[in-house]
Amino acid sequence: MSNPETPETQPAVENTESFGDILSQYTKSHSRKTEGSRQLQATVIAVNAESVFFDIGYKSEGILPLAALQGETLKPGDKCLVTVKGRDLDGYYELSRFKVERPMDWTGLEKAFADKTTVLGTVTGVIKGGFSVDVGVRAFMPASRSGVRDAAEMEKLVGQEIRCRIIKLDVTDEDVVVDRRAVAEEEERSAKDKFYSQIKEGETVSGTVRSLTDYGAFVDLGGVDALLHVSDIAWGRVNKPADVLSVGQSVEVKVLKVGSEGEKRRISVGLKQLQPQPWDAVPEKFKAGDRVRGTVTRLMEFGAFVELETGIEGLIHISEMSWSKGKVRKASDVVKPGETVEVVILQVSAGERRISLGLKQALGDPWVDAPQRFPVGSAIEGPVTSLTKFGAFVQMAEGVEGMVHVSEISAEKRINQPADVLRVGQVVQALVIAIDPEKRQMRLSMKQLVPTGLDEYIAEHNEGDVVTGRLMDESGGSARVELGEGIHATCRVSAAAPMKSEVPKEAKADLSSLSSMLQARWKSGSGPAKAEPARAGQVRSFRIAKLDREAKKIELEFA
Repeated sequence: MSNPETPETQPAVENTESFGDILSQYTKSHSRKTEGSRQLQATVIAVNAESVFFDIGYKSEGILPLAALQGETLKPGDKCLVTVKGRDLDGYYELSRFKVERPMDWTGLEKAFADKTTVLGTVTGVIKGGFSVDVGVRAFMPASRSGVRDAAEMEKLVGQEIRCRIIKLDVTDEDVVVDRRAVAEEEERSAKDKFYSQIKEGETVSGTVRSLTDYGAFVDLGGVDALLHVSDIAWGRVNKPADVLSVGQSVEVKVLKVGSEGEKRRISVGLKQLQPQPWDAVPEKFKAGDRVRGTVTRLMEFGAFVELETGIEGLIHISEMSWSKGKVRKASDVVKPGETVEVVILQVSAGERRISLGLKQALGDPWVDAPQRFPVGSAIEGPVTSLTKFGAFVQMAEGVEGMVHVSEISAEKRINQPADVLRVGQVVQALVIAIDPEKRQMRLSMKQLVPTGLDEYIAEHNEGDVVTGRLMDESGGSARVELGEGIHATCRVSAAAPMKSEVPKEAKADLSSLSSMLQARWKSGSGPAKAEPARAGQVRSFRIAKLDREAKKIELEFA
């Protein structure tokens, strides 16, 4: 039964061959003077998982390990130059892609040394400082020039046929030193040069993940490493390559850049570039005004990034996180990485790959129904959020603030600046006196919510009531009358009751006790028992002729 992975032609000797032919063939293939110095044109006839089989024009096929191709791909029918090294136990001719010599005498060694040609040798043992190598004569190979690093690798090298170069030759002392590492490095450089000359940017190649780092993965493309950066692994965010890749994994990648010799011949590859670009479908999927859900991926000083789909992220700017001004100082005050949030799309710019999102818009604009919730004339209560020279801002609800002008803070005394009587965080009561939802402005008054002496006086009196007051001064036939502290009214002065500009000295005692006298008299409505001529500073009785409660005006007449 034939092996399906090897050529059907077996290296068995035909029965028709004579014993002499067989002996001649064996002697030729096992002779120290092999075809090693001559290259043959060979044709690929089969390829399996480990080797490539060639027709070299002999009765038996030649065999070459896949590893010797160093990334090059061959298929049946391809032709290439090979060198016959010998014959293996199965009868196949062992091949090499390199032209090598196996010198048999000192003359051949001297020529190989002078020409710096590569020769074949067999490692015969490990000795102090290196190896013993048979190149026709006994030669020494230093461990540092062997290409192996540890003792285990050194033992494995014993018995192997190697390609090396003579770096020292002394015929008299029969001292020969060979170097395997230099040949291996040259062969590697040659293979890499060939690889770089063939690989093209934009093409898709196969490789194997060789190692992983925090910033990416190194992919072996067949003897040449390429960098797969973490940002080119997937369209979605990848925290570390080990999350999606593993060492030894086979991958198909796209060549993104091939560096020149001056750039150390670096190759960059991408995995995500072989997948559809998610942003191409963004204009059809996402529109301004849409309400969507996403996951917070990372936080920055200026906002938070939210993944709406794999590879599609939008930004919630810090100014779009809350309706309250100045409440959000950093994004972490509102959202956390990994949190699912509902947002409104504010703007889509697919060309620039940007989507602006709003978190506060998903909660609803609090100013839309502010006139209904806080009508003019209604009383509110809330904390002072900030102070300025001209007023204080009071929070009435999330995202809704009103301003109390400095002139509307107190009716009892003049206030130079709000900070004299208010502090941030203090809860105050105020009256809504104006609102403009389009401009998001609301005017408040603290003093109008606090009853004054005039308010109480008007509430306690009616037209026709007789009250007590003090005549103040006259202007255009009308006099001002003080009914109490901060409470004033007007009284029409007739010709029969002329005003006097000076107050008698004896009236001073009455003036000093005016407040207590008025407090005792205005509520009872009692006045002086005897009418006297009107004069400035005089305390006397008046009748309320007109009481305008809305305008807060009082008109009097003499009682």
